[in-house]
Amino acid sequence: MKGKIYSSCREAVADIPDHASIMIGGFGHAADKPQNLIAALRDQGAKDLTIIVNGAGVSGSLGIGSLGGKPFVDEEVLVLNGQIRKAVCSVPASLVMSKPGAFEKRFLAGEAELEYVPQGTLAERIRAGGAGVGAFYTPTGVGTLVEKGKEKRIIDGKEMLLEYALRADYALIRAYCADTAGNLVYRGIMRSFNAVMAAAAKVTIVEVEQIVQAGDIDPENVVTPGIFVDRIIECPKEVRR
Repeated sequence: MKGKIYSSCREAVADIPDHASIMIGGFGHAADKPQNLIAALRDQGAKDLTIIVNGAGVSGSLGIGSLGGKPFVDEEVLVLNGQIRKAVCSVPASLVMSKPGAFEKRFLAGEAELEYVPQGTLAERIRAGGAGVGAFYTPTGVGTLVEKGKEKRIIDGKEMLLEYALRADYALIRAYCADTAGNLVYRGIMRSFNAVMAAAAKVTIVEVEQIVQAGDIDPENVVTPGIFVDRIIECPKEVRR
């Protein structure tokens, strides 16, 4: 049986097929995006993918969320490569109105699908997927376009919408450190979306800054237990665009 440590991001994403659903972690910052895995998936070329993300590539090319405003790799490279069929996300449009992103252009041209989800609801749908919860009710979105086609109930005197859990075939996430058993430690903003996505996919692939031996991480510092992690790659901070 192959261990969890992979020699390269290319090897780790090699078996991702066309039509797969993929969670991609990070809030939208260079420090918390699995940039090396995203670049490897671009080079691998799987098509007609559904991505579940916070933002559909709205920061990288503009350098928003990086020190010095330098461009970084995010989901936009997959969109530009024609690999994305649908995005489930909370930020589908560019953060700068005068510079629309690639996904925004494709959606408006009818070339890609969008399922818009409010940010907190997105995080909870992913968390529910990892926890085995099938669905939940939330007041978020009541009275807006978000409620279209959804079941509504009055709970504790408030209108609420039924939202279903999200799971994916694969999750590409970033953490600061892993041990050889797959236990993960995050640093700062890395914890955003990465941690909840780790438990909500059939195959979770993680790029980390360092890998240590099992037992070297204090159990009190483990955020994601190794049972949720399938593949680990130690990656440099610098990413080839």
